[in-house]
Amino acid sequence: MSDIKLIALDMDGTLLNTAEEISAYTKEVIGEALDLGVHVVLSTGRALPTCYPYAETLGLKSYLVTVNGGEIWTMEKQLVERHLLEPDLVENIYRLALRKELKTWMITTEKVYFNERPEDFHAHEWLKLGGHTLDEASLESFIKEVSHYEGLELTNSLPINVEINPKGVSKASALKRVCRELGFTMDEVMAVGDSLNDMKMIQEAGLGVAMKNGQEAIKKAADYMTDTNNQDGVAKAIETFVLKR
Repeated sequence: MSDIKLIALDMDGTLLNTAEEISAYTKEVIGEALDLGVHVVLSTGRALPTCYPYAETLGLKSYLVTVNGGEIWTMEKQLVERHLLEPDLVENIYRLALRKELKTWMITTEKVYFNERPEDFHAHEWLKLGGHTLDEASLESFIKEVSHYEGLELTNSLPINVEINPKGVSKASALKRVCRELGFTMDEVMAVGDSLNDMKMIQEAGLGVAMKNGQEAIKKAADYMTDTNNQDGVAKAIETFVLKR
């Protein structure tokens, strides 16, 4: 493994504790990594408005990978890359989710629709959509039908949900673009996550780190397992592999 020059961090279930906060200890450790010149990139399923304040709090200077890689932003809020879903496809999937009794969220370039729909799907640019339910059979049935649609990438951020992006979009593909911009390779990346939408970046990074609270598939795919998100797992991984103490 090369020396780590970039740390890619998932947010929910990883960087953030269950109160959706970053602990003072984790902030301090990330600050030490930044002082060494290591880039820290939030790599999240969230859209820009709900992840940017955390990046500001941490004093990040690099890039932001949002909506599972559907967008890449600079910290100056300059758009680097964007991938969109076809409006007709989004509407069809939304209608299917309603038939399967899933709760939905749909992210456009301007807002998030929770359990609601716009009057005209064609009036918006669509980045990502998803659904969730505690009914395992309904979720499985929905995923099975959606998997037959062309041009989609299916992941999840929890076992009870499914997240849908354009085909080929992932946190890994976005991080490869970030690495090209910075002159690094994925061998110099440490990626930390807990869910299936983190799978590809964990597999393709030089060092893939799973959270102890993560899904079993992620733990099996990772090179290393750190502590939980409520026990500063991110900070402990950075201390071990970046600060080396």
